[in-house]
Amino acid sequence: MIRSNRTRRATIRQRQAQTRAQARIARRGNASLTTHAIAAGLTPRDARSMVSTLRKTAAKLAIVGSEHRVHAGRRMRTTHRYTPAQVAAICLSYRPRKPAFKLAAAKLTLAA
Repeated sequence: MIRSNRTRRATIRQRQAQTRAQARIARRGNASLTTHAIAAGLTPRDARSMVSTLRKTAAKLAIVGSEHRVHAGRRMRTTHRYTPAQVAAICLSYRPRKPAFKLAAAKLTLAA
């Protein structure tokens, strides 16, 4: 595949994921931290990296999202979903180093 086409397709996939995540948050009113990070413009890989630190920060602040049961393969798993206001509170005390994470944290703070 031509390199320019590969980068264009990656950009389109990124925008689709971002739009889907934003729509899901608008429809439900809550989402996982990963979905919030993707809606802020991060790639899924970067979102997973950022979210691990956000979970630690949420635990320090005693912010617990609502519990939900989801299918994970053949098993059920308990996950937590957070409102945009909860995510904004978490991001206020989150101190990222990577520039992309700083931008995403600012967007998540303003999204509430």
